[in-house]
Amino acid sequence: MSDAALAQLYDSLRAARQSFDRIPVIDVASLVDGSDPAGVAKEIRWALSNVGFMYVKNHGVAAETVEAAFAQTRAFFDLPLEDKMKLHIGNSGVAMRGYIEVFGENTDPTKTKDLKECFDLGPETPGVDVPFFGANQWPEALPEFRAAVYGYHEEMKRLAAILLRGIAQSLDLAPDFFEAKMRDPISIQRLLHYPPQTGKIDESVMGIGAHTDYGNLTILAQDDVGGLQVMNRDGAWVEGPPIPGTFVINIGDLVQRLTNDVYLANLHRVVNTSGRERYSIPFFIDADYEAEFAPLPGCVSAANPARYEAVTCGRHKFGRFVDSFPHLAAQHG
Repeated sequence: MSDAALAQLYDSLRAARQSFDRIPVIDVASLVDGSDPAGVAKEIRWALSNVGFMYVKNHGVAAETVEAAFAQTRAFFDLPLEDKMKLHIGNSGVAMRGYIEVFGENTDPTKTKDLKECFDLGPETPGVDVPFFGANQWPEALPEFRAAVYGYHEEMKRLAAILLRGIAQSLDLAPDFFEAKMRDPISIQRLLHYPPQTGKIDESVMGIGAHTDYGNLTILAQDDVGGLQVMNRDGAWVEGPPIPGTFVINIGDLVQRLTNDVYLANLHRVVNTSGRERYSIPFFIDADYEAEFAPLPGCVSAANPARYEAVTCGRHKFGRFVDSFPHLAAQHG
């Protein structure tokens, strides 16, 4: 690659190359098997209070499941654009299922255009006309896609339930606290492709602009390319490099609201200057559409008075999506 083609980052896009100990790595084996959930919960509390992100290892998801999902992700994005556009997310209305072209979604629309393409799916609920529920769209050209990707979605639901039990215990709540809010939860399985960026790069175009996630919990599988950046408490961008055998976990707006800012839904973004194609697979688990989130009594005090009114999960999340997706803005503007 020539010097002229190499990415040249403006100073504001340079991540501090600090040890990834800044994003703690937590062994969750004893949460998964139930042998010492309290010990893991203590580590979770530190991570979510200070970073909002953590890596988890020994999580119980088979490597083959992850590898199969990545293989189908790469195969999907290798399809001709006209084939992908036949599955466009606009076909699905408020169900929000399908393909999103480059610049078709912008998470920080007042500042940044997102250089990425996506494919979203969720629980199979045909005939349900509620935001985030409905039928998935599947690529006919990839006969193994549905089983691999939907199977991954189901594994992530299982892991998310375990992690949320740990988060509940980290807040001195009953382990099943979240279950009452998650009888039929919103979940989104997203596949992402970030083309490499070259030349001069500023905040006007990047892989994905700075944002917090909207709901409860995100489980991210990364390939080996890197590009994730997380803001630390000093306002510096810190790299979240790939670590084999781990997932990156972060909480969203609803958990920050629930904990009255005791836990942090942290800003993050992706800048792919590797010169390679980057693929990642984030899974978002939220709660029932009508589940209410308001500050927990245990997180409210004279020193930390209640900062939020109650909101319902679905209305909060859909409001954030309307800001990012042109087809929703046209329908609901």
